[in-house]
Amino acid sequence: MDMYEERNVMCGASAYEQKYYFNPVYQKLPEAVKQELQILCVLFTEDVGGVLTLQFDADGNLKLVTEYEEEDLLYDEIGAALKVKQLQTEKRELFEALELFWKEFICC
Repeated sequence: MDMYEERNVMCGASAYEQKYYFNPVYQKLPEAVKQELQILCVLFTEDVGGVLTLQFDADGNLKLVTEYEEEDLLYDEIGAALKVKQLQTEKRELFEALELFWKEFICC
């Protein structure tokens, strides 16, 4: 089990490595949803920098977690927080459906 599986990470992107990660545990998601998640993650990191991961807590709540390297002076911490809130509002239905998917197919 790698770091991503331990934290129940579904997907994420890094501005530092210019990479996108999708956890194969979630392969049963429709292709359109996987593509939307990739676009969401990549655009987020291109906009504010750092790393964004979408991960589930123990209760199946989806969290958008942002991280950045300490020496990254270009990371926009305020912009990242605002962008997370914007995504939570705009993608509420998608995120609720993903939480249901996690509870039905992943957790138990």
